[in-house]
Amino acid sequence: MKAFYRILGAVCLLTSLTCVASAAQVTGILMDKMCSAPAVKQGQAFATKHDTKCALEPDCQKTGYGVFTADNKFLALDAAGNAKAAAALKATKKTDNLKVTVEGEVTGDTIKVASLKLQ
Repeated sequence: MKAFYRILGAVCLLTSLTCVASAAQVTGILMDKMCSAPAVKQGQAFATKHDTKCALEPDCQKTGYGVFTADNKFLALDAAGNAKAAAALKATKKTDNLKVTVEGEVTGDTIKVASLKLQ
């Protein structure tokens, strides 16, 4: 019975370690969640062509934003990050290739945004 509790304790410890947030700087392409699925399938070529006009469409805005990374993964922004992303998209003169640097805490496939800057 003691062995069972030791194994259970080890599993709980490992599980808690994988859920710990880590500070990170993430770079990639800023895009809305709706358009991230095709980007994951089609890669960087699709992501760099994703334009500001699309990202600011009401339906796209409602889904939220994230960073499409060089390894073809999508990292969703938290609520504060979504607000920062929308403001940056409205302020930019760029029409596509929306390269972005985001700093914050990554937990799983979400980032709690401390700062966001379009390049």
